[in-house]
Amino acid sequence: MLQQMLFGLSVTFSLVAWSLVARDFVWPALNDRSRADALRPLLILQSFRFVGLSFLIPGVVSPDLPVAFAAPAAYGDLVAMLFALLAFAALRNRFGVVLVWLFGIWGTADLLYAFFNGYRVDLQPGHLGAAFYIPTVVVPLLLVTHVLVFRILLRGDVAK
Repeated sequence: MLQQMLFGLSVTFSLVAWSLVARDFVWPALNDRSRADALRPLLILQSFRFVGLSFLIPGVVSPDLPVAFAAPAAYGDLVAMLFALLAFAALRNRFGVVLVWLFGIWGTADLLYAFFNGYRVDLQPGHLGAAFYIPTVVVPLLLVTHVLVFRILLRGDVAK
């Protein structure tokens, strides 16, 4: 029980810290940019979601890591990464905005599903091995950047 509590606290503190970074440093740097220019660094950051494939690598994670958690988390991240790269490549046209919406919805749902699914399969922090830092450090960062992506999409384009 203590492990689960420490895991939850790690995720929560990381979410708070990344939210403060986004509020104080990232959003002010992106707020005045055109939609495409503001989305570019966020989409590039999301292109590192291939790291979720670590859940499928024995030795990085415990052999006891439930496949019911590992496979959807890994492949969901891979699809999100591909959507992010496609959206990045198409940012300068209307289809790019559609791809960013698709990426945002898929990517957010994937991350939230991973938390739900981890609870469902009784994921223990020790199952994650070296990949412990993905849900405790990387996922909160990705969730915060998804909020920024949606904020940029909803505000529309800034005239330049």
